[in-house]
Amino acid sequence: MANLKEIRNRIGSISSTMQITSAMKMVSAAKLKKAQDAITAMRPYAEKLTELLQNLSATLDGNSGGAYAEQREVNKVLIIAITSNRGLCGAFNSNVIKGVKNRIEFYSGKTVDIFAIGKKGNDVLRKTNTVIENRSSIFDDLTFDNVSDVAEIVMQKFVDGEYDKIEVVYNHFKNAATQIVKTEQFLPLEPITGGEAIASDYLFEPSKEEIVLTLIPKSLKTQLYKSIRDSFASEHGARMTAMHKATDNATELRNQLKLTYNKARQAAITGEILEIVGGAEALNS
Repeated sequence: MANLKEIRNRIGSISSTMQITSAMKMVSAAKLKKAQDAITAMRPYAEKLTELLQNLSATLDGNSGGAYAEQREVNKVLIIAITSNRGLCGAFNSNVIKGVKNRIEFYSGKTVDIFAIGKKGNDVLRKTNTVIENRSSIFDDLTFDNVSDVAEIVMQKFVDGEYDKIEVVYNHFKNAATQIVKTEQFLPLEPITGGEAIASDYLFEPSKEEIVLTLIPKSLKTQLYKSIRDSFASEHGARMTAMHKATDNATELRNQLKLTYNKARQAAITGEILEIVGGAEALNS
């Protein structure tokens, strides 16, 4: 059995760890509320924009998506991997990395590059794959304008023919305890059929074609911004849950060590009493 000093040191160490994990849990809980409100407020706008674009495109003839809808034989693929800059958030990052690797296996025999958003994904994936760029700094100031710059770079690579298909892999925020890894096609635009178009008597100025071609870049930027915002909220939810479990585990371990310490202390006291009694009897005999 470990001596009393070692047990006391372990109890003190675990108590310090508990303070850190508990503080991180509270910080993540505060940040989660803000991030959750942001993604919750944004989703209806993003969905309505996509719905409007689909309804307009469905009423047009031919290829209404312009260069962004061009369907090509898939030889080069770009995967946008959205992770976090920090760890201590459970399986949040590893699940995205696993999802990216699954997509790489799916495109076996083709050239697959990675555009990393988040330091953790970049650090792992660059060891075995080609990471063309890393934009970890985007989380320092997560705004639509900053994400738009990234989206424009990726969109231009597709238009220039550098890549035939672009996908986004990220964690979708369901609730604080649940994050779902999603893979969404970013480019080319999915073919839109007119079967479900909503009939309307709207007057369009300028023409429908011009409106669609103007909405497509905005819709793509909004889609990427929504994915990053989704991932950002998921990160804080995952970290809050992980730190809550870590605090509970540390509390349980500390209680076990306290019990062990008390037993060892009791045994030590009993041994000392027996030594005293034995010494007294030896003097009396």
